[in-house]
Amino acid sequence: MSNQKVWFITGASKGLGLALAKLVLSNGDKVVATSRRVKELEELISPAAENFLPLNVDITSDEAVRRAIEQSIAHFGKLDIVVNNAGYSLVGSMEEMSDQEFRETLDVNLFGTVNVIRNVMPYLRKQHSGHIINISSNAGYVGFANATSYNAAKFAVVGLSEALAQEVSAFGIKVTLVAPGQFRTNFMEKGSMAYAKNRIEVYGLDKAEATWSSFSGQQIGDPEKLVRILTDVVAMQNPPVRLLLGPDTYHLVKEHRENEAIEFESWKDLTLSTSFD
Repeated sequence: MSNQKVWFITGASKGLGLALAKLVLSNGDKVVATSRRVKELEELISPAAENFLPLNVDITSDEAVRRAIEQSIAHFGKLDIVVNNAGYSLVGSMEEMSDQEFRETLDVNLFGTVNVIRNVMPYLRKQHSGHIINISSNAGYVGFANATSYNAAKFAVVGLSEALAQEVSAFGIKVTLVAPGQFRTNFMEKGSMAYAKNRIEVYGLDKAEATWSSFSGQQIGDPEKLVRILTDVVAMQNPPVRLLLGPDTYHLVKEHRENEAIEFESWKDLTLSTSFD
């Protein structure tokens, strides 16, 4: 099938990544699915499928990502759509987080995305086509207490996506930044969501953990609808650069932007007072 697209999806062993990989395969396209738990992935999707290439990849390693991209190109001949989906949230105040915990969050949520983009760009640029989808979050637009490292990573993904879209448009490459709200995956399950080990009582992390755990399985977002939207977006002639998904995200970000505008205006005199006389 000459019109088959080849997808490269990170974090594909569970959640949105797994749902997307299954949908793409059912649509007749090809999938390179990466995970650090590739055996789990193989159990969920038959590795015998000719359109499916599961790869064990640590996306925090630039060299591992480079090898995975090379292997993908060698296997399928090209890559058309790259979905940077892998990530996790670390809950805790900035004071509670260790240097290692904070950096590990950014390694996965930010630098994993950077490693994939940097290594896939030579191929996309040469073929003069491609679509990069970066999964951020409403936490990429709005700061939340006890989510400082996740906010830092996801805000960065928003910024790099906007800049990347400008850099690569001349090469026929499209970029879409997706900011989902709460979708009913295992993202909040115990073992998926991480918590700072050093707990300081006044920050109430024990209560925060109980609250987040109670949300698991109650999220209003349907992940199957989200992944169907992603497959629709890549078929668009002019897809969005920024795409909010979920009514919770839409209302949250809209209200945040409105409050920002009010604050900016209230301090306008100071803002405009910095030029030379």
